[in-house]
Amino acid sequence: MLQYADDVRTTTRSVPTQTTRPTPIPVAVHALDPLSRAGVVSYLRQCPEISLVDGQQQTGTGVALLVADTFDEAALTTLSRLVRTERTRVVLVLDRIQEPDLLDVVSLGVTTILWRREVTGERLRQAVRTADRGHGDLPPDLLGKLIGCMGRQRTGDGPDHHPADHGMLPREVDVLRLVADGMDTGEIAGKLLYSERTIKNIIHTVTTRFHLRNRAHAVAYALREGYI
Repeated sequence: MLQYADDVRTTTRSVPTQTTRPTPIPVAVHALDPLSRAGVVSYLRQCPEISLVDGQQQTGTGVALLVADTFDEAALTTLSRLVRTERTRVVLVLDRIQEPDLLDVVSLGVTTILWRREVTGERLRQAVRTADRGHGDLPPDLLGKLIGCMGRQRTGDGPDHHPADHGMLPREVDVLRLVADGMDTGEIAGKLLYSERTIKNIIHTVTTRFHLRNRAHAVAYALREGYI
């Protein structure tokens, strides 16, 4: 019997293409007051590409989001721990920050900063993704302040300038030199035209970054490495 090609029917099933969803970014929220933390958590819960985790469970992956009114001693301590000890990328959300403190933040490798007054759910989402990729995101006015400050350091127009800086910031070298001369915090602040809180922040940043125990250890380290 003849069989025509039209009689031979082959059924082909189309297999749906499976799309792989990207792994959510683990994000831990750190805030110095519970109200700020609750607000940020509420924003981030609406982002499917973000997975909120406890800070103790982050183990160096993902992004830490630090919220503070101003960059004070407590914020510096938390930031140093997140960056130096836990090796976490950080998004910093602040109301205000002084120029010397901005240099401390950047020296720690933090380049994603938001003003609290400009925060929305979308801005937080963008900042987290930017930090996770290792990129930077600074408000235009803060970027201009940073560029101006670094320009003054290069030209020697500011008190931070020191030509022999190789790892430590110039103002860190200046502070440790005065500590080595026997000056206390108040005297150093008056000499360099900084606040006492800024001097304490500088010393804390140095001891944290180089794993030093105290001021005497920091001075000894600076002498041994040829900074002063």
